[in-house]
Amino acid sequence: MDFVPLIDSIGEPQTLALVGLALGAAFGFVLERSRFCTRSAVLELVRGKHSSSLPMWLIAFATAVLSVQLLIINGQIDVAETRFFSTAQSLSGAVIGGSLFGIGMVLARGCASRLLVLGASGNLRAIFSTAVLAAVAWATYQGPLVPLRNQFAGFLSSASIGTNDFATLTGFSLTGPVLGAVVALIAVVFAIRTRLSVALATGSVLVGALIAAGWFLSFTLSTQVFEPIQAESLSYMRPLANSLNYIASGGEESFLSMDIGIIAGTIVGALIASLAFGSFRISTFSEAGTPHILRYAAGSALMGFGGILAVGCTIGAGLTGGSVLAINSLLALIFVFIAGAITASVLDARTSKTGSESLMAPAE
Repeated sequence: MDFVPLIDSIGEPQTLALVGLALGAAFGFVLERSRFCTRSAVLELVRGKHSSSLPMWLIAFATAVLSVQLLIINGQIDVAETRFFSTAQSLSGAVIGGSLFGIGMVLARGCASRLLVLGASGNLRAIFSTAVLAAVAWATYQGPLVPLRNQFAGFLSSASIGTNDFATLTGFSLTGPVLGAVVALIAVVFAIRTRLSVALATGSVLVGALIAAGWFLSFTLSTQVFEPIQAESLSYMRPLANSLNYIASGGEESFLSMDIGIIAGTIVGALIASLAFGSFRISTFSEAGTPHILRYAAGSALMGFGGILAVGCTIGAGLTGGSVLAINSLLALIFVFIAGAITASVLDARTSKTGSESLMAPAE
């Protein structure tokens, strides 16, 4: 794919933003239509509920791993110089950050991408949560919380085990395809068991395929732009922080990047989908049964700090980092699920005991 004519026509920053916009719009549209949600998958595990969210998540993860690994094997992308492998990554940050993110995800009714989609669909609670998340993410990424982030991240790094590549650690070159195939098989079993619809299964495949598309597009761009960029795929923590920088700059060209395009595109794609299919609805904190605003704030703040510490959210670490078998990303994903499951179990138990939602109940 040749981006040079477009780069010559509108410039490198604008091209990066435009590609991110297109990628984000497709992703936002698919997320809104499929209602893809990691938190819902965690709740299904905890509650033993056989529904669509868990098989959808498994299908998306398997698709991402298999398609990205195929791109790597065929030499269509090279991830050696990406942020996951060019330098040592924090394993302690993945464990602590993933845990904090998992807790926050349950409290705030969704992860970063889900909240962004809900906000674009008219949910004012999600817009508030996204604002808190973005502010804390910025503070953790390059603001006053950086020293605290560095302290947690410095406990243990991938340098201690010699690599951040799970395939290298196992010594088996086909670790990625095998892992993807195993998850795909499990996904098929769950999909059959829950009678997952073709539409939702297709949406899940598209989620994973768009992760691969992001890797391919960004790697292709990295070979054609003059100013060096690292190949990357979809993520939401750093892009949210960078979007605040772009807004604060008054829209300066130098702040344009794929990050800005991905955030804007996700909002546009989800908004179009919700309007086109009649799911757009204004939801506020004043609705009966709505939990306290502080619950949303607490969960969002935990995600903002934890997501940057873990170097990714359920999309950026879970699917993008997981698809290239980055050890820190896989660790973060595991602890998102563990912490989310524990939090949901505690909240369910307390709700059952009191007969009503507790102070820290999930923000449904």
